Amino acid sequence: MKKNFVLVIGFLCLHLAAFAQEDTAQDPPPNTVEQQFIDVVDGSNSYQEFKVIKKTEINGLRKSVLDSIKALETNIDSLNSQIGAQKNDISKLQTDLNTVQQDLSLSKQKEDGIEFFGVLTQKSTYNSIMWSIIGLLVLALAFFIYKFNNSNKVTQESQLKLAELEIEFEKYRQKAIENEQQLGRKLQDEINKNRKG
Repeated sequence: MKKNFVLVIGFLCLHLAAFAQEDTAQDPPPNTVEQQFIDVVDGSNSYQEFKVIKKTEINGLRKSVLDSIKALETNIDSLNSQIGAQKNDISKLQTDLNTVQQDLSLSKQKEDGIEFFGVLTQKSTYNSIMWSIIGLLVLALAFFIYKFNNSNKVTQESQLKLAELEIEFEKYRQKAIENEQQLGRKLQDEINKNRKG
């Protein structure tokens, strides 16, 4: 039991020592160009009002600055390429959008219109034309029915008058035949009288 207690206390001490070292150890400052300038200027010697900087440090700083500039130029070129590609994409999308809008406008015109004798007309115009034609046809039909009824009435009246004339003619003919027969009898009577007498 005493042995376990010593082990636990030893483990706790080691753990606390490691934790304390982690707290005291700070992350090294980032190695940026600005930090390198600070390190070079602060780490250099002073002579009167001048700073004396070692050639190796200034050359290292120059190399870092040139590398940073080159990396930035590469990044700028890459970003410019991306911008160019995005501009091309935007241009293509704008063209596609214009095409879609034209197709949509044409579809709306076709939806709102009807092709009539090969010409796309609006539905309201088409309806007006069709109802006008139907109205004219109904008027023409009414006119022809009226004319037909009048003609039929005139024909019936003419046929009735013709039938009446035929009846009158038949009566006249019979009367004429009767008169002719009577005249014939009278003539025969006269002839007979003249023969006898």
